[in-house]
Amino acid sequence: MKTGIHPQYYKDAKVSCSCGNHFTTGSTKENITVEICYKCHPLYTGKHRLVDAKGRAGIFQKKQEAAKQYQTKYGSKKQRTQTKDEHQPKTLRELLGEV
Repeated sequence: MKTGIHPQYYKDAKVSCSCGNHFTTGSTKENITVEICYKCHPLYTGKHRLVDAKGRAGIFQKKQEAAKQYQTKYGSKKQRTQTKDEHQPKTLRELLGEV
């Protein structure tokens, strides 16, 4: 192995979670901060928890609310296409079939 190219390895790197849990592990960083750990992750706890990284969940919920309001105002896409079909002129095949 070449000397001087590998990063410093810390055997007792401290990891702190946003839930307040702290533990140690080996890493190239001395202090690590995480949002989710094994004590608060929904897979391990069985509790549904909304993890919001950079406000993305809030943005998604706003879009869902806007979609619901749009749907109540204008109706569903299926309903809109049905009303358009009623006002469409007949095709040549339909016109010739009536004769």
